[in-house]
Order: sequence, then C-alpha cells, then structure tokens
Amino acid sequence: MSLDPLLQAPAVIQIHTALALCAVALTLAILTLRKGSPLHRAMGRAWVVAMAIVAVSSFWIHELRVVGLFSPIHLLSLVTLWTLLTAVGHARAGRIAAHRRQMRFLIFGALVVAGAFTFVPGRIMHTIVSGG
Repeated sequence: MSLDPLLQAPAVIQIHTALALCAVALTLAILTLRKGSPLHRAMGRAWVVAMAIVAVSSFWIHELRVVGLFSPIHLLSLVTLWTLLTAVGHARAGRIAAHRRQMRFLIFGALVVAGAFTFVPGRIMHTIVSGG
C-alpha cells in the first residue's frame, strides 16, 4: 500500500479524496450521535459542505469518459448536489423522516456505491490499496 499515486495526482483529485474520506469519518461519527443535538447539527453542516465540495470537484476529474469529458459519476454528482439541498431543506422545515431518507440515500449512493467504484482496477484508489 502506497499513497504515492494520490500524492502524484492533480490537486483536484487530492482535495476530492481528502473530503470524501472526511465525509466518511463524519458519517461514522454522526451516526453515533443523538439526532438533532447541537453536535449532530454542527457535524452535519460540515458533512454537507464536504459532500458538496466532493460533488463539485468531480466536474474537474475526467479519468473516465463516456460522453465527451463526462461519465455517469458526473450525473451522480448532480443528483448528490440536488439531494443535499433538499435534505437540508427537509431538516430545516422539520420534515425529519424525509431528511433521514435522503441522508441514507446520499450515504449509500454517494459514499458507498461511488466509493466502491474508486477501487476498480486502473483507478487511483485501487492502485493505492493493491500497490500497483
């Protein structure tokens, strides 16, 4: 295992990766907190900012190209941004069940599923974990 492929990657990939890992760590922490507590809310805000930057930064990453410069990951980024906005709106409006549903969708789709695709052979995370 070597971080060299990430350290040699463009800055946008380094930022994207660092904030995605931050979002994973925040997810684990938030899930242990009492929902609605001040700490839950503060960490949730940090999580939303991290995920928004992860989603936006993906538009400058073009390793996989399906249509021009874009891939299905970019569509997932658009869905992520929209879902972040609506999930926050639900929380602010007190629609906690809808907020919870959308946050679970984001955790599964934008972190678990998208994260799993980073370990496909030829991608940087696969190279890091497999050693090349």
